[in-house]
Amino acid sequence: MRNFSKITLSVLLVASAAFTSCSDDDDPKPEPVEASIYTRLGGTKMVADPDNSGQMIEAGRLSFRKVVNSTVGLIVADVQANASGNLGAHFTPVLTEVTAGNTTKLAVLVDNLTDFFSFNTGGTNAVNTYSGLNMVDAHDPAKNPRMGTKSSDADYTKFVGYVGAAANANGVASNTELYTDIVAVLQSLRAPIVQK
Repeated sequence: MRNFSKITLSVLLVASAAFTSCSDDDDPKPEPVEASIYTRLGGTKMVADPDNSGQMIEAGRLSFRKVVNSTVGLIVADVQANASGNLGAHFTPVLTEVTAGNTTKLAVLVDNLTDFFSFNTGGTNAVNTYSGLNMVDAHDPAKNPRMGTKSSDADYTKFVGYVGAAANANGVASNTELYTDIVAVLQSLRAPIVQK
């Protein structure tokens, strides 16, 4: 009986040593999956839509719509002030319509931009589907009559600055990873958008 106990004890000790040596330290740990930008901006949580009484909207989509609206506001303010380097020439068709009292196409532009950013940063529900032009065609006046002129590198840098300021105004601080990730998305679009 003693030999059996010694053998059993030896097997248990060897087995426990084997299991201990195969600890998690030897296996590569999967990198934690970071939440998408869309999720970090509120995700699919439904909230009251402040612009449409009685309706609900995904919090992530609302965050993008707020940033898009603020960006448009900053661009228009610079155009109205005739600020140096303003982007008015890029938005001449829309600005002309708005000045004449027609905001329909402006609303379409805001919805398209909201769709684009929501879809491309993790918004997976059908409400976030982008079906507009690709970035090259969307920013080429020869292919998109809604675009006033082609963008230079400086123009696009100015646009990124507007979006950054709009993100700040809507609670995304410049010194955060979320802000850095949003800017990285914008920078990834530079090549197809800058066409002069």
